[in-house]
Amino acid sequence: MPLWKVYHPADAFTAEDKQQLSARITAIYATLPKFYVGVVFQEVAEDSFFIGGEPANNFVRIWVDHIARTLPTAEMRTWWLGQCEEAIAPFIRDRGFDWEFHIDETPFDLWSIQGYRPPKANSDDEKRWIAENRPSPPTGA
Repeated sequence: MPLWKVYHPADAFTAEDKQQLSARITAIYATLPKFYVGVVFQEVAEDSFFIGGEPANNFVRIWVDHIARTLPTAEMRTWWLGQCEEAIAPFIRDRGFDWEFHIDETPFDLWSIQGYRPPKANSDDEKRWIAENRPSPPTGA
């Protein structure tokens, strides 16, 4: 599961912007079930975001939790950050916002969805979850 938390100035994004940005984010996780990808938009009031003790009214902070997959090499991390930056650019960089981005990786075995332990990567059960686009019991359960 990737969960993206997007902290942004109030009125930075319309409902349509949020939908489009969420779709772009989901698209970079093409090998995962779509329902794994969550995006939360959190408006931050003008007087509530500070960087270095100064108001940051043109700033977007993105915090991503990864569980379904990890990025084990420096090369993969560099490549992945580029994919993420490309996905968000039209809504953040190209609109003149300053931004910061980071990814936390949580161990796979500390994760469940609706009480089910997600199947291992590329397993038959994961392929079924992708096709069904919903969590379901493991095969043979």
